[in-house]
Amino acid sequence: MGLASELERAHARIAELEARLGRDSTNSSVPPSADSIAAKAKRRADRSSRERSKDRKPGGQPGHKGSGLTPTVTPDRTEALPAPSDCSGCRADLTDGADAGVSWAQVWDLPPIALEKVHYLLPRRRCGCCGKITTAVPPLGAPGNVTYGPNVNAAAILLASEGNVPLERTAMLMATLLGTPVSTGFVARALERFAQRLAAGGFDDAMKTALRAEDVLCADETPTNVISKDTDDHGEPVAGSPHAVTVRTPDARLVWYAPIGSRSKTAIAALGVLQGYAGYLVRDDYAGWYQFDAQLAGVGQCAAHLIRHAKGILELHPIQQKWAGEVITVLREAATAVTEAITNERDHLDPQLLANLRQRYDHAVGWGITTNRHRDWPKGNHPGYNLATRLHDKAEQVWTFTRNLAVPWTNNASEQALKGPKRHQAVSGYWHTLTTLAQYCRVRSYLVSARGHGVRSIDAIHNALTGNPWLNAAKLEARTGVLTRCLTTP
Repeated sequence: MGLASELERAHARIAELEARLGRDSTNSSVPPSADSIAAKAKRRADRSSRERSKDRKPGGQPGHKGSGLTPTVTPDRTEALPAPSDCSGCRADLTDGADAGVSWAQVWDLPPIALEKVHYLLPRRRCGCCGKITTAVPPLGAPGNVTYGPNVNAAAILLASEGNVPLERTAMLMATLLGTPVSTGFVARALERFAQRLAAGGFDDAMKTALRAEDVLCADETPTNVISKDTDDHGEPVAGSPHAVTVRTPDARLVWYAPIGSRSKTAIAALGVLQGYAGYLVRDDYAGWYQFDAQLAGVGQCAAHLIRHAKGILELHPIQQKWAGEVITVLREAATAVTEAITNERDHLDPQLLANLRQRYDHAVGWGITTNRHRDWPKGNHPGYNLATRLHDKAEQVWTFTRNLAVPWTNNASEQALKGPKRHQAVSGYWHTLTTLAQYCRVRSYLVSARGHGVRSIDAIHNALTGNPWLNAAKLEARTGVLTRCLTTP
């Protein structure tokens, strides 16, 4: 009996070690960037081994939204070209050929890029009352200085923020394009000035107000590399790892980014965006978000996270943990049913279909609890028991997306939003301080949300710099009844 027990513990220990070694982004919460070389190679091999269906034609599939150009009825100019002189078939001379009508073509292109150097003469006037001399102010400049104008600033901001191009390379690309030196310091100051302009206009508060007026929000966070951490009153570094947080609408109309010094409950609460929010929140199961549950209309657990965890359990033992595979199947079938209902313009699932799906889920989860309740594991409960218990206790949150079809079944929207900071960090390496991270987050929030409202990023930048910033007040008022001032000229 003792030998058998020892052997069973050894098998459990081996299973634990294999589970640790097998953890990657496909079966756990490990981000793809942290996958081992072997895991990344396996993902590439799985993608390359996929076979195209014999019925699938090359190119875009039916229903795929195209991105080709549509002819405009109001071109900037119209030009008439000379008639062809040679026949395209037999090469005969067409000088005396009969008129066969006119065809057309449109060519969309950029005008030649050239740096325009404008010398402003600034009138000065002396006040007859106090004697003070006032000088006219040039656009985005100061008397007695040579500065880059709004368009050059917009290009620097666009490349460094939207393009995630490092500051040094942004300066190099602009110098090459413009044919004049551009310093890294100028690019950094352009981003800083723009972020300050947004802050002075109350953009952060406006975004929070707009988000709180939404019915459904998604939220997530990701760690960031910040060299200089904040310090406390005694000059000691504040504990915790800096993160970038996003709170956004399921679509891309409103996407808000903000930095936090640590992934703590207190830091998340201090963001202020969810204070007083009473809608639905889609998130993963990180405990820092629990504090808002009581005030919310409902919580939507991210099914993608749950499926990844279930895959990890299933890989421990495909037979003993078959229940986890059934959970994955049921969640995917439920998601398909919701998609079909939305496509058919229904606002709810068929009650019998939903009841059957929920019954299969509850049965599978119950089996996971029963089969793993006393299963040996070197430390604590078996992970299959932990997951099954979590799926049981959080079942109402897991199934929120089937009761309110406006709630997404995954938190992929937030994960996609956080790809921006992750990519910026990948190419730039780090942020110097939380202040520079906050500036990055504010600029990204403004540009992504402007684009979500159909405003070109470069137009949003240029308008803000020239005192006519993008405003989404009218659109938000029409949708939510809340007048939100996103930005005003300081």
